[in-house]
Amino acid sequence: MTSSSGTTTNRFTGSSGSSSSSTTPIPPANSGNNGSAPLPPQGATTFSNIQNQKGWQTCGGCGNDGGGGQGPVYDITQQVSAPSLSGSSADFWVTGGPAFSGGYYFIEQSAVNNPVSYLRYEFDLYIPAQYASAPQALEFECQQNANGYTYNYAWQADYGSHTWRVFNYTTKQWEGTSIAFQSFTGDTWHHIIAIYHASGTQIVHDSITIDGVTHPATITHNAVFTGNGPELTNAFQVNLDGKSSPYHVYVDNMTLSLTN
Repeated sequence: MTSSSGTTTNRFTGSSGSSSSSTTPIPPANSGNNGSAPLPPQGATTFSNIQNQKGWQTCGGCGNDGGGGQGPVYDITQQVSAPSLSGSSADFWVTGGPAFSGGYYFIEQSAVNNPVSYLRYEFDLYIPAQYASAPQALEFECQQNANGYTYNYAWQADYGSHTWRVFNYTTKQWEGTSIAFQSFTGDTWHHIIAIYHASGTQIVHDSITIDGVTHPATITHNAVFTGNGPELTNAFQVNLDGKSSPYHVYVDNMTLSLTN
């Protein structure tokens, strides 16, 4: 993945640091608001409670040009009881580092051999009020390798442009959309659903739903032939602003549903 400035990233093991948790009272959640996002078809494969799965990996220089250079100090703390909805959230945190650098977390799921005909990436997100304006951007993605092609499905909540952006894996650049982004309210759970699918050797961002409001997208990009074997990952990224402001993002009920 990339930083909010659009630089390329690569995956490799990175650094970690200290963490903390919030005891801020939790207002009612927006969890379960599907809007008009289609529910998973019958028989869909579902990976749930992903935020607490073992095997999350970090990506040292992600968010820096070519995936090189110095990255931020960041890591994940799992099995957090508060704030949480399920009783066990995960804290994706970043404590500092080079301005505008990004910390990328990803985890492998069971590989799916054929390109997905339906893909739904869903989670609840909570930012403590003292960190509500700290991020430069928050990103999440799914990536599938199938039949030698890499299909990359990614959204970025960009605090700089106040828009939702999508990633073009061919050009390795973020592209703006007409969907406005309003900064996430602090001390509040927000429910996010992204729907995608593959069409031949193209990837399609169908829609994004935030707190029950669905925004159609229908954005298409080409998959990239890489020759890689079957693989399926999902990811989350935190990006530092120009002041390298530290912050925490709590994620709960992270779920991936797909058919192929």
